[in-house]
Amino acid sequence: MRAVSVSDYRELARRRLPRFLFEYIDGGSYAEQTLRRNVDDLRSVSLRQRVMRDVSNIDVSVELFGARWNLPVALGPIGLAGMNARRGEVQAARAAHAAGVPFTLSTVGACSLREVHAGVQNPFWFQLYMIRDRAFMSDLLDQAEEFGCSALVFTVDMPVPGSRYRDYHSGLAGASGLFGAARRFAQALTRPHWAWDVGLLGGPHSLGTVAPVLKGNTGLEDFFAWMRNNFDPSVTWDDLAWVRERWRGPLILKGVLDPGDAERAAQLGADGIVVSNHGGRQLDGVSSAVHALPRIADAVGERLTVLADGGVRSGLDVARMLALGAKGVLLGRAWAYALAGGGQAGVAHMLSIVEAELRVALALTGVPRADALNRDAVEIVNTP
Repeated sequence: MRAVSVSDYRELARRRLPRFLFEYIDGGSYAEQTLRRNVDDLRSVSLRQRVMRDVSNIDVSVELFGARWNLPVALGPIGLAGMNARRGEVQAARAAHAAGVPFTLSTVGACSLREVHAGVQNPFWFQLYMIRDRAFMSDLLDQAEEFGCSALVFTVDMPVPGSRYRDYHSGLAGASGLFGAARRFAQALTRPHWAWDVGLLGGPHSLGTVAPVLKGNTGLEDFFAWMRNNFDPSVTWDDLAWVRERWRGPLILKGVLDPGDAERAAQLGADGIVVSNHGGRQLDGVSSAVHALPRIADAVGERLTVLADGGVRSGLDVARMLALGAKGVLLGRAWAYALAGGGQAGVAHMLSIVEAELRVALALTGVPRADALNRDAVEIVNTP
């Protein structure tokens, strides 16, 4: 099939990935109520169509953290993304650079900071969790600076990982040892292109950034054990000062849903926040990101750069987020689907689709500049 939308790339990813990897990308936590809310609430936002306005010069560029980008989107951090295509994070970073948008490397990506830097040789963003081993965290911050990362995306909504039932059903989690490996191997055999391109030729199959502390234990069970044992449930706002002291570039807190938390982030020296519920992968039952966005933008939008993610599947969704107060939008599943469906070319094509859809949204709302979208462009918001 020829993809013409993010939904098409989702279907391509479903066809091309082993089940355990597709479900890892596609699923959310528990009953997936928040995962559905992210999509449904965003689509319930009605854009206000305006006519007879000069929209002959559409500008979709945006300034974020002192840099001008071609689109008001960034590729957000995706764990294990490098397993969706051969050395996947490098391919995605190259597509992002060509499109003139930021790429964010996850702490738990398959490719290391060094590999992405060597593959792109241009600045990118780095995502970091609060980890119990502060010496390891400090080393990661040093590496991020060494390899030219231009912003730090500090994820704050994961003191403990949520439970994702699909991962247990697919055999990604819970099925340990030879039985779990055999189950995943059998799934891989049903996807021969992936088995050849990634399984055989795409090694090493490890978490590139975390590999030094895993000490050669590179199985998926080791990855999940590391997550359980090393995320820090004792983290408080005091720890943000520790990060701020060690990171001199833009600091973006990802995972904020409450205006009070956004206020605290502004007080403690963050440069930006991402209004996010981790794509519905953490606390199921919380509000959608788009529902939380307007109040947070009202509270801190003059002091922080407010970004948002969650449920974005089109350029129309990007326009909705911008109209409700975001200065930029992080794409997550959208680029993971495209990477799985078409590698670097797929990610580049997905970004071109989003751009084309955004341009139409701007023209038909009568707002020729993406950075000028505001709530005047929204007619109805049917969020609970």
